[in-house]
Amino acid sequence: MAKLYFRHGTMDSAKTLNLLAVAHNYRKQGKRVLLLKPFVDDRFGRERIASRSGLEAPCDLTCRPDTVFDVEQFRGIDCVLVDEAQFLSPGVVEQLRMISLLMNIPVICYGLRTDFRTRSFPGSQRLMELADSIEEVKVTCQYCGRKAVFNVRMVDGRAVVEGEQVLLGDAEYAPVCGRHYVERAGLPGLRSLGVMLPTGIDALVD
Repeated sequence: MAKLYFRHGTMDSAKTLNLLAVAHNYRKQGKRVLLLKPFVDDRFGRERIASRSGLEAPCDLTCRPDTVFDVEQFRGIDCVLVDEAQFLSPGVVEQLRMISLLMNIPVICYGLRTDFRTRSFPGSQRLMELADSIEEVKVTCQYCGRKAVFNVRMVDGRAVVEGEQVLLGDAEYAPVCGRHYVERAGLPGLRSLGVMLPTGIDALVD
């Protein structure tokens, strides 16, 4: 039985490169792959899925939050690969789940688990709830050798914790471990997000 996969990672974890490699391997075996992404992702044009490494492929299908798929779009497809899955609406994720179950097509979604405030995206949250398989695409923290688990948004070289959840870009974000997220965001920034902190925690932060 085919599965719905959620492969999540921070910025710079080569998620799109991984997606394109999987697509290449399927096609090398003579199989048909459908590449899908949210309509909001226009960084490299809505007609392409592109990695910062320079590799790219045409995007077969874009979806809006209210998109309703037609099952005929998936007839004869051996695998569905989804880029920037955090921007999917919960309803689109639910449809992809049904396609994997009832059409026996593996659906592999790549995306961020959380935003720059460590909060879930609606699409990512629904994927965490529904995916048959949840895998982490790993990369190290920009400031140390630990595994990166969060993204900080940088403006003029400084971390910020305010702003719109969706802000497309690459240079504006850095992958960080938990400790360096706290250091970059700062305790005042965390308090502004409503994060509950223990009494006396300020003395523990350099």
